[in-house]
This record gives sequence, structure tokens and C-alpha cells, in this order.
Amino acid sequence: MSFGQGGPSWGPGDQHTPDWAALADESAARGRRKKWLMIGGGALATAVVGAIVATAVISTNNGNKPSGSDKNASELPAPAELPSDTSEPAPSFSSVAPPPPPDPKDYISDAKKDKAPITVDGFFPGKKLTMGDRVHIKGATNRTTSCAAGTQGALGAILANNGCEQLIRATYRKGGIAVTVGVAVFSTEARAQKAAKQASGGIASLSGEGVPTFCRAGTVCRRTANSYGRYAYFTVGGFTDGKRVTTADKNVYAVGDDLTDFTFRQIRHRGEVQASNAAAAPAG
Repeated sequence: MSFGQGGPSWGPGDQHTPDWAALADESAARGRRKKWLMIGGGALATAVVGAIVATAVISTNNGNKPSGSDKNASELPAPAELPSDTSEPAPSFSSVAPPPPPDPKDYISDAKKDKAPITVDGFFPGKKLTMGDRVHIKGATNRTTSCAAGTQGALGAILANNGCEQLIRATYRKGGIAVTVGVAVFSTEARAQKAAKQASGGIASLSGEGVPTFCRAGTVCRRTANSYGRYAYFTVGGFTDGKRVTTADKNVYAVGDDLTDFTFRQIRHRGEVQASNAAAAPAG
């Protein structure tokens, strides 16, 4: 056997047994060389492909820049222009302020506006008057266009001189006390105010309906005079047994004050109702 560069060789007459261990070592060495060649070739191929891809990416970027933050301001799209005219109309507001609500007192200060009916029940409704915990029973009532007929002393002439159109009276009682309240109607507020300021004498007490004659024949009683709108209202109150009223008789004052307050409220309510109706009425 002889050895050359290609490995062991045997001639035709060579009778020796092959060296199997040496052959195995040589085969393993050739396998290792082949494996490394394959690994090196694969790495080289990968590097070549990566270079090609990188070159393609660079070429693409040079031709078309991305739309990120690196773009120059001159290459950004122009801002959208808003239309100068729209189909929606602009809101408009009236420069005219709405009229104020009607003043209730206007409707009870002049006969030209005060058109509601004037009746006894309109001022003194029902059969009794409750003020807080005090209950006053209504007695006789009266309505006349001869205002002086329902008065005592100088009040009749005062009412007539100021143009009193009618006088309404009603009496209320509580225990042994009775009070008559009278409402005198005038054409204007000025006439009513003048009559109340000039008041002398007083309204005449009205008996009947369970109330005996009271505050007559010089008996000392409590008298009041007030006005609101075109209405002047008066009271006379005292004891039904004829006893003289003094400032210490607080019960007489309390009943009289209840009637005065109630009458004022009724006159004011008359104006409120008419003002409310006027506000609710359609324009035109």
C-alpha cells in the first residue's frame, strides 16, 4: 500500500488489511471541512441579501421621503381654507325690551281702567271672615249711590264734594264687639285720597242680621279712614251694649284692624285680577 495526496491506495498484488481507523479519521475530517464551507457560504449569502435590501431601502428613501417629522415645511400640504359664506344664518336678537307687566294699582286708580263689576259680595264675600285665629261673623250689608246717606257728621258732605259715586257697607261682629266698614268709590285716586285726608265725622254703623244698634247717639267709638287707588274706606267699631270705647279696649282695636286690613287686601286683589287678565289677553 502506498499513500498519496488523495488517501490510501492499494495495488493489485497488495495483500495487507486496510487501516479502518485511519480511514474513519480522514472521512470525519472531510465532513468537517464540508460543513464549515456550507456555514461560510450561507453567511456570505445572507450578507449579500442584506446589502441588496439595504441598498433598495436607501434608494427608495432618496426618491420618496417619508411623511414623518423630517419633511421640510415647504413640502407640507397647505391648510384647508374655510368658506367665507355659510348656509346657516347668524342668530339675531331683538333690541326692543319686552314691556313690563301691568301694575295692578293702575287698574284700581282710574275708572277708565277699573272695569270690573262693583258689588257687595265682591268686597265682602261669604258669611264670615277669618283672620288668623279670629273669626268674625258677617251681619247686614248695604250698597247705595247716595254716599251721604251712609255717613254721620261732616263725612257725607266730604264724600259728595269729592264726587263719591257709591258707598258699600258691611258689618261684622265678634263677641260683644261690632264693626261697620264702608268703601266709597271715586273716579280717580286723587279724589279718594282727598276724601280720606279730609275725613271728619264718620261712616254710619249698620245694624241688623243679629247686630243691635251700636255707635249711635253720641256713643264714643273708634273710627278710621284710609284710601287705596280710587277707593276710600272707613270703619266705625265699638261695643254692642253701648259701652264707651277707650284706648285700653284692645279687642275693639283688633277687630277694627282686621276689617281695615281685609278691605285693603280686597281692593288690591281687584287690581291684581284685572292686571293678570290684561297680561293674558292677546295683543292687538
